[in-house]
Amino acid sequence: MKEYESLIIGGGPSGITAALYLLRAGIKIGWVEKLAPGGQVLLTEAIDNYPGFPQGIKGYELIDKFTAHLDQFEFDKIRDEALEIKDRQDKYLVRFSESEVAARTLIICTGAQWRKLGVPGENKYSGRGVSYCAVCDGNFFRGQEVACIGGGDTALEESLYLSKLVSKIYLIHRRDAFRGARLYQDKVLKDPKIEVIYNTIATEFVGDTDLTGIKLKDVKTGSQSLLNINGAFVFIGLDPAGGFFPADLETDSQGFIKTDHEMVTSMPGVFAAGDIRSKYCRQVSTAVGDGATAAYNAQAYLEKNF
Repeated sequence: MKEYESLIIGGGPSGITAALYLLRAGIKIGWVEKLAPGGQVLLTEAIDNYPGFPQGIKGYELIDKFTAHLDQFEFDKIRDEALEIKDRQDKYLVRFSESEVAARTLIICTGAQWRKLGVPGENKYSGRGVSYCAVCDGNFFRGQEVACIGGGDTALEESLYLSKLVSKIYLIHRRDAFRGARLYQDKVLKDPKIEVIYNTIATEFVGDTDLTGIKLKDVKTGSQSLLNINGAFVFIGLDPAGGFFPADLETDSQGFIKTDHEMVTSMPGVFAAGDIRSKYCRQVSTAVGDGATAAYNAQAYLEKNF
């Protein structure tokens, strides 16, 4: 069985950064990524808020630059999915589909997935008008008309953010009242750019090369309509990419890992970074910061305990 000083689970921006910092420190690592490195960034058509790229950069191009930084190092890349973590006093055993490895520290960077509506056209127009992040993509729709779908805090907050950029927002909610905080509800209802459409669901995203509209259905009357817009933002929640965490690892009510500001979890020698953390802001820049912090503290843990 192979043993590492640190095992990084996840190959998005936080996992890449954690790997880079530990490799530069001479730490023996294993890096786990079942698919291509990059995570959700690979699904992002363009990123225009990452420092150093004032003209913006495509998601895959940014990840190519990230991974190129690692190419100067030799380390084990495990192309598999973590299935289970077992605590064995001074180390952890991580089981994969066809193997098992041991590590003195773990950095979990498995990320999260935006919850999708699951209607026709959603995947086709993802990155071509359909988005799940206002901070990431809102600027692409400056001065245009968009739709926001959802009724929780995220949908309300992101709609308020977008109202500073776009000319018009149709906020579509399947119920007759919002679930979000009253403070945000009041602000949304007072915003002249936001038109709320209650008791309505999106049934299909339509367009040509890019999104041009959404088919809607009134859940009470059954009547259907077409809403012509330039962009659509889906805010119905996030799902953590987990399922293999040990019972002693503390998570929030949604399953995201709780950490302190040093990326320390409830289990000794286990750190978490990036979108898998229980936090508010999920951006490439925050993931990079999380990864660096987690690596720094994993190194400190190793120096203190081994």
